[in-house]
Amino acid sequence: MKNSINVLVIDSNKEITKDIEKYFSSNEVIKVVACKNDGEEGLRYILNNQDSIDVIVMDLILPNLDGLFILGELEKRKIKKDIIITTNFKDEKILEEANGFGISYYMLKPVNFMSLEKRLLQVGLKNNVKSSKILSQEAVITDLLHSLGVPSHIRGYQYIKEGILIVYRNDNFISYITKDVYPEIAKKYNTTPTRVERAIRHAIEVSWNRGDINLMEDIFGNSLNVNRDKPTNSEYLTTLADRLKVKNNLVYN
Repeated sequence: MKNSINVLVIDSNKEITKDIEKYFSSNEVIKVVACKNDGEEGLRYILNNQDSIDVIVMDLILPNLDGLFILGELEKRKIKKDIIITTNFKDEKILEEANGFGISYYMLKPVNFMSLEKRLLQVGLKNNVKSSKILSQEAVITDLLHSLGVPSHIRGYQYIKEGILIVYRNDNFISYITKDVYPEIAKKYNTTPTRVERAIRHAIEVSWNRGDINLMEDIFGNSLNVNRDKPTNSEYLTTLADRLKVKNNLVYN
């Protein structure tokens, strides 16, 4: 069983490919193995690196060789890969033709990276690319933070994800968020515990007016101090870690 979901990105927009690489650079499960900005280069990479690619994230409109040509070549050569199409192309006939190649998902640009992460994790679960326990944890956390309105582009989002997993896997860390959790996150992301704490606090504050109110009340209603309208960082991490345990009904090994 492989230890990661290896992703090839093919998109003519260099800024998009850079942003995708940056977003997933610290992800423990999803690894962007290459980014290509040209259809011909993308197809060549696939043909030369078939065994190292699990999922292809690709636009349909590409220089030299378009996405439909690449899909046709893969089918002709009997190369089976999960394909996620990300495009702003809306022609129904073209999209129907693309669907005929058995693509996994179709996502309209601009793509929300949190949604892309969710789709990639779903593909990984389907193919048992990594332990279903870890992938389930990642998928549940992504769904929770998305519903709670935590923006995926701010630093606090990734710190919160990491903090939830740390608390989930180490019950003895629950009482030592400042002493143990912040330093561990800071070490991984080459920053300071103080910056981690501030980034998480900022993410919670930003999200508080964006998320699903009913879900917030359901999750945090019994854990909030009556004198505060938002949970502390510690309450936020530990409550979501508990939610993850209930949701998955798993014991981390």
